[in-house]
Amino acid sequence: MLACIVSGRKSFLVRNNMSACRGFLLRRINDSCLTFRRHKFKKKWATTLPKIPCSRLALQYFDINYSMQFGDLWPSIRISLLTEQKYGALVNNFSHKETVLNNLSALKAKDFISEAQSVISLLQTQNNVDTSEKMVFTEVPLNLVGEKNDAEQTQATNLLSSLSNSKLTCFTFSRGDISRFPQSRSDCFGLLEYYLMDAASLLPVLALDIQHGHSVLDLCAAPGGKTLALLQTENCQYLAANDLSTSRSSRLHRVLHSYVPRDQRAEHKVRITSWDGRLWGDLEASTYDMVLVDVPCTTDRHSLLEEENNIFHRIRTKQRQMLPLLQTELLV
Repeated sequence: MLACIVSGRKSFLVRNNMSACRGFLLRRINDSCLTFRRHKFKKKWATTLPKIPCSRLALQYFDINYSMQFGDLWPSIRISLLTEQKYGALVNNFSHKETVLNNLSALKAKDFISEAQSVISLLQTQNNVDTSEKMVFTEVPLNLVGEKNDAEQTQATNLLSSLSNSKLTCFTFSRGDISRFPQSRSDCFGLLEYYLMDAASLLPVLALDIQHGHSVLDLCAAPGGKTLALLQTENCQYLAANDLSTSRSSRLHRVLHSYVPRDQRAEHKVRITSWDGRLWGDLEASTYDMVLVDVPCTTDRHSLLEEENNIFHRIRTKQRQMLPLLQTELLV
């Protein structure tokens, strides 16, 4: 009789222990960071989901069109577009420039503009080019094969001429070096030391060869890299920066606020608007010495690497088809 009571008690204790363990495990599962959630929609319901990714459509489009335009150069261009973008660091002349130059040089980055100036000097010495005369760029149709080399040489000479007096400084890592620049820091005045951008975006600014006292219009200015570069030349007496998108114009405001002192972006020096650039001729005709127009495009690298806001999405087909007309209207 006693044995039965003891045995029953042990069985009762075992059941209690099992219940306690089960409760403990359930609590641990509930407290775990692993949670289950449903997708916003089931794939079979996603009628707007493209069957072929937008990035693949973009690549197919580029393979067909760019292979004809660039010929043997297209494979290397294709590889570049499909790899991660390398940025240049545009040094902020309004910050502590010497300190920034030393810090960037310590990263083994090089100022490609100063290197280009050295090459220019060497080439001009070898070819006995007189740099004292002002060279005027004349547009030559590149489809004229016989004149293509002359046109390219003229363009290059004029670009190099503007480089010789440039105050811009932009550091890049050498070819094959995939290092990244650290996040820019603020100086004692709250201005960031450098702006990360595609170094090729500086070429239009250099080609304009802005002279002291010029009034300049940046017609499609956002997000602000070229606008900032124009101000870094310290030659703009007045700069009008425009972008049709109000959200992008707000970003432009933030960029200038982060890099340019208040007195250098005062209303009588810098103006930011959100007007339709196609109507600018009616609004302010013959007002500016120089106009920079970075027209909307297919943003090739973004189209190949990102699905979000991709211009090759089917809902943006009409917008993509209208791009040539929009570009023409902005340039006329």
